[in-house]
Amino acid sequence: MGTAEWREAPEESVAGRSQARRGQEAPDRGVRAPVRVLEPADDELRRRERTLWVEEPARRHPLPDPVRTAAVRALLVMAVTLIQAMVAFLCTLAGSWLAFPMVISGVASTVVATWAVVDVWVTRQVWRQRNGVVSEPSSTARALRRERRARRRQERAAVRDQERIRRSGGAGQLSHP
Repeated sequence: MGTAEWREAPEESVAGRSQARRGQEAPDRGVRAPVRVLEPADDELRRRERTLWVEEPARRHPLPDPVRTAAVRALLVMAVTLIQAMVAFLCTLAGSWLAFPMVISGVASTVVATWAVVDVWVTRQVWRQRNGVVSEPSSTARALRRERRARRRQERAAVRDQERIRRSGGAGQLSHP
């Protein structure tokens, strides 16, 4: 496309690369960094290099919706409980009449927060029990199942053949079963 770009060699030092970018000669080598003419494929490569972030697949699956809602609910209840505890502490230090009601409501919200955390755990267990683990069988398990099915088919076919021979009165039977 007619555009030139300085490229640094991987074995060069940082100082050598910065001098080569500015177009100066490297003091230890006396040569300039190689110049390349960009081609259309290089433009695409440069665009990919300039992205702000690269999407990577998640290592773990996100929480299922019911478990996530229970976790958010528990987090909100715990946040309110901590705020109530702090307000009760500050009211106690200030000697305010609001200290006693805040302590009582703090105790009650601690019970609710504990219930909310247990609810997350129970919801997670229930979801796992109902939906199970989603996984694909490995190729070896698939092959073993295929072999078992083929063996069962052969056994059923042999039983059907024996039944047919018995019904026909043994005609065509070469030997005793």
